[in-house]
Amino acid sequence: MTFTIEPIVPTPAQSGVDFGAMINDLDLEKLTDDDFDKLQEAVYTYQVVVIRNQAHVRPETQYAVTKRFEPEVDTYGHGAQHRAKESVIARDLSPLPAVPQVQLLGHGTVRNYEGIEERKLTHPSHRVFHKDLLSEEDEAQGKTRFYRWHMDAALYKLNPPKVTSLFCIKNPEERRQTVQYDDGTGHTLDVQLGTTAFISGQKAFEILPPDLKDLAFRTQVKYAPHPYLWMSKARARSTGLGMESEGLELKPEELPEIDEKAIKIYPMLWKNPVTNKIHLQVHPAAVQDLIIDGKPMGDLTKVRELLYKIQRPAINPENVFAHEWRDGDFVIFHNRGVLHSVVGSLKDTDVRIFHQCNMASAQDPIPVTAEDFAPYAIKPSA
Repeated sequence: MTFTIEPIVPTPAQSGVDFGAMINDLDLEKLTDDDFDKLQEAVYTYQVVVIRNQAHVRPETQYAVTKRFEPEVDTYGHGAQHRAKESVIARDLSPLPAVPQVQLLGHGTVRNYEGIEERKLTHPSHRVFHKDLLSEEDEAQGKTRFYRWHMDAALYKLNPPKVTSLFCIKNPEERRQTVQYDDGTGHTLDVQLGTTAFISGQKAFEILPPDLKDLAFRTQVKYAPHPYLWMSKARARSTGLGMESEGLELKPEELPEIDEKAIKIYPMLWKNPVTNKIHLQVHPAAVQDLIIDGKPMGDLTKVRELLYKIQRPAINPENVFAHEWRDGDFVIFHNRGVLHSVVGSLKDTDVRIFHQCNMASAQDPIPVTAEDFAPYAIKPSA
């Protein structure tokens, strides 16, 4: 029996959310080839697919399902970068001993878990990454932040994974929090504790005015070498969308040896392999330069200001899909088509256990051609 795909019906407050789907009648432990083909098409079409009632799924199955999207590579998406002590992602991930491509993440102490004798997990908090912090009083009142808007990617040596799978073993007790943007807009967002927030790169492109669409098409994004070490002393904006410019990034001599051939430069716009739609896809925290019409900007502060102008509308509250996790939810998302963020401020008594898996890709992202962009090109005036 084939499974049923139910597109997410957005609430009035989510008027800009036009992606996401739910599946309630699929068992990933019994996934057939036909099931996978349909699931793969759904992931690229709907960007975020939530498969419910999967509490019985083994780590080996999560790895096998995720790898089917990228059969040529067996390397975890960040390679070994997440194991460097100073890396900003080192504290968030722990590989499972039997299936190292599957990472354990969450909050609280786990014991005798999937070959791990004991591990204290810490839910990423804006307190260790943002420049300006919420007060303890604010957090006590249920206020919180987006942690870091990103795609899962090493952005050095390795190509970004095509998809990521995120599996909820245990979510904290249910309560609500309010995301504070704190950027002068007054924007807030009501969310479930421990939600994962997603925004669509397709929507991010489509809502740009014509001049910024044109600029995005003409722009390449140069990522920093060893980006998660490079940014390790810098601090993020209050929206979690990119970094403040305070000159705190590590200098080349402070980084491991740099292989110039391993530095990643990608177009700002990527093409969806199934829908052929255009996605604005940039990891803002890791960007070192923008190359416009072949010319580097060469000024990190100006680069970040321009990038923020381009990306900020996409995270307006109406455009954010904040998934309300249930234990047993297995989410597969198009990592090259969406950005996502950890959200929430957890207490010491909260327990959250998740498994994450992705594989670096053998292929570069698909660039957008002049033919693809033609419907959006600015027409010359008569």
